[in-house]
Amino acid sequence: MNAVPEGGAEVPRAPRRRPRLRLINATVSRGGALFLGALPFAAVAVAYLFASAQRLAVNPSDKLLPSPAQMWSAFLDLATVPDKRSGDLILWADTFASLVRLFAGVGVATLAALCLGVAIGFIPRVRAFLLPFVTVVCVIPPLAMLPILFIALGLGETAKITLIALGVAPVMVRDIANRVMELPPELVAKAQTLGANSWTMVLRLVLPQVTPRLITCVRLALGPAWLFLIAAEAIASTEGLGYRIFLVRRYLSMDVILPYVAWITLLAVITDWLLVRLSHVISPWAHPVQDK
Repeated sequence: MNAVPEGGAEVPRAPRRRPRLRLINATVSRGGALFLGALPFAAVAVAYLFASAQRLAVNPSDKLLPSPAQMWSAFLDLATVPDKRSGDLILWADTFASLVRLFAGVGVATLAALCLGVAIGFIPRVRAFLLPFVTVVCVIPPLAMLPILFIALGLGETAKITLIALGVAPVMVRDIANRVMELPPELVAKAQTLGANSWTMVLRLVLPQVTPRLITCVRLALGPAWLFLIAAEAIASTEGLGYRIFLVRRYLSMDVILPYVAWITLLAVITDWLLVRLSHVISPWAHPVQDK
């Protein structure tokens, strides 16, 4: 209502200002999220195309920033033209060799994280025995052990797989152990009240609770695992994605290096997506509905 002063004339009130929406409360539609997510990729692509066009205009034989057509041509040659010496399709041979090493190393690390992490987190005596050792091993730079592994295990596949496993396993073990120690004591007490022994509690109580976290650990470990794989292949290997990148760098073959980097990124993204789907299938209760 308008205020009425003593003289009888109504004085209109100023309209109320609507409260401003805070940034943290603003919602983003699905289309808006896709648009905003695509902007950084578009910006990088435009910047690269502009810089490549500028360099190639000055020097058409420039190798530092090849055009997309040059990179696509080199990529197709590696993927479809057999190597004259070995007869293999280089891209697929390198991809197979690298993925075998990567999955073997991460698989060993995952098994170690599951077994040791559950034991350390659930059994006090094992925790007192192994947790200090695992904590110290976590801070050792894995690449510093690479010469030791090559001396002790040779230059074959065992040393490369061991480097990947040792590089990611300690952190995964400690993470799983912390997750087990965070389990509510009430659940353990109820299981004991119902007559469950230690093995039954591990299988029926601990494993279902830590499975989503284990998959998350694997996802987080893939980045370092790729780093250790490429480092090992660059030093001692005759095939693999990392080997190929460091082989052609002496010729400044950016038309091969950049597609290989993009291919590694695509493989990593696909692997991460598959792990997310696996987590949703195995443990749907651990994921909010809006994240599916």
